Amino acid sequence: MTVRRFTPQGMLQPVPYHHVAVGTGTTHVHVSGQIARRPDGTPVAPGDLSGQVAQALRNTAVGLAGADATFSNVLRLTFYVTRWAPEKTGDFMAGVEAVADEIGLPNPLPPASLIGVDYLFEPDVLVEVEATALLA
Repeated sequence: MTVRRFTPQGMLQPVPYHHVAVGTGTTHVHVSGQIARRPDGTPVAPGDLSGQVAQALRNTAVGLAGADATFSNVLRLTFYVTRWAPEKTGDFMAGVEAVADEIGLPNPLPPASLIGVDYLFEPDVLVEVEATALLA
């Protein structure tokens, strides 16, 4: 499987992700929205956006590994963040950076969207991460 990520000349730069990913392969992997919970359901980092981003990405890595994939196979990431405001960018990126090496998250990230939402399924959930990957 090949994933080629790039930002064409003329697109907004710098950003912490590539704007385009082209994948070739035959197996699609979709990891559902992951949150900051341990396998037994225990919340991780209550009230801490950075800590929740880090744990949600760890959980996404576990989901990818279960399908024999890694972040190198990821075509797209989608982040949903409650009560998003631009001043939260530092905390959000701190969570990404805290686990990037641990989970093999590329820098820059695959194409990504951050979507602000009012509420996720439980009041203590601040962030949810979804991933789409492609395997040969």
